[in-house]
Amino acid sequence: MALDDGNIRKALIDRLSRLSRAPKAILEELRVHNGNAIADVVAVYSTAHCYEIKGDNDSVQRILRQSRFYDLAFNKTTLVTTDKQLEKALRLAPPHWGIMRARQREAVVTLSYVRSASPSPAFDKRLALLTLWRSELVELALSIPLVKVEKMNRSQLSGLIASALPDAVLSKDIGEKLLSRHLQATKLRTI
Repeated sequence: MALDDGNIRKALIDRLSRLSRAPKAILEELRVHNGNAIADVVAVYSTAHCYEIKGDNDSVQRILRQSRFYDLAFNKTTLVTTDKQLEKALRLAPPHWGIMRARQREAVVTLSYVRSASPSPAFDKRLALLTLWRSELVELALSIPLVKVEKMNRSQLSGLIASALPDAVLSKDIGEKLLSRHLQATKLRTI
């Protein structure tokens, strides 16, 4: 039986939520870089960590395109894949990406690290900001003195914010906005 995205995703989210240092939020299907890529799972700590899932029948080759966008938008990215895809993943994944192996024994999917993720050398805070909605960017821009943001578009806002805030502050702010979005969505689902 093929190990697919859904089974791997469920195991990954379960594992992330049970970590001693669990993320503040776990997001699924997050649009990145104006929708040029969609991150399967994003764990929000003080910064966001992207997890891209490739099951037995997925194309690992797609990470060549996706990695350009993930590397710009996330400090860290981890590829989660299967034994069937592992050799190709090791060849194609950027060296700073983490790689996790998913294995299925009967109905249980287990995950183990092949290598840990390290910071992306291509991280671009302006492009990372484009994971945020315009309203979230406006909120961040309001902390910058003497700026009129009403008529600025997302690209202009992200450029302004990126030039005004240091990397560490910006990464934390992006994480907080994604967390806030997640909490609001969760609240709306319970109403």
